[in-house]
Amino acid sequence: MGASHSRSEEIQELADKTGFTSDQIEHLHRRFKQLSGDQPTISKEHFDRIPDLEFNPLRAKIVQAFFDKRNLREASEGLADEINFEDFLTIMSNFRPIEMNMDEEQLDRFRKQKLKFLFHMYDSDSDGKITLREYRDVVQELLSGNPHLDKESVRSIADGAMMEAASICMGQMEPDQVYEGITFEDFLKIWDGIDIETKMHVRFLTMEPIAPCH
Repeated sequence: MGASHSRSEEIQELADKTGFTSDQIEHLHRRFKQLSGDQPTISKEHFDRIPDLEFNPLRAKIVQAFFDKRNLREASEGLADEINFEDFLTIMSNFRPIEMNMDEEQLDRFRKQKLKFLFHMYDSDSDGKITLREYRDVVQELLSGNPHLDKESVRSIADGAMMEAASICMGQMEPDQVYEGITFEDFLKIWDGIDIETKMHVRFLTMEPIAPCH
């Protein structure tokens, strides 16, 4: 009885912290145990067992995001070697769907949380800005599987996208003006009006069988 009560208290605490329901937490705990092989922590190698990530061009960035200490709210930079279930839940809370009973303030906070997570994926060197190189890297990864685009075309598309983002933030730029990068506040402007709340989700939460480790 005592152990059961302690377990329910622990789940409630996690629910309060992450916004997940107790049923969702139980589901995610089973998923975590599948990934870890019943171990208390998981490392990057465990994500090799998720079929939906195998052919995702941003796979490396998605996996790294789970170990980014900024997302774990532990530090301003650096990567963790392993994460436990609570860490896993903290990251997964960025992918929660909108709840119908959220008020305007909760929706705004929810949106900013998702965008902060996305910003960290772009800001690979943790300097608080997205540089042209970082932005280009992401575009190149997204377009890497397209056989109709050569490297020069990809670079041109990335440069164009970055300049468009910069013009949203800075207004019309002069030809000789140097743009140092997108801050998080700039990032919020760029994504203004884009439905990040419903687009940012993960498919691999389903309980499909996972390939065994070899």
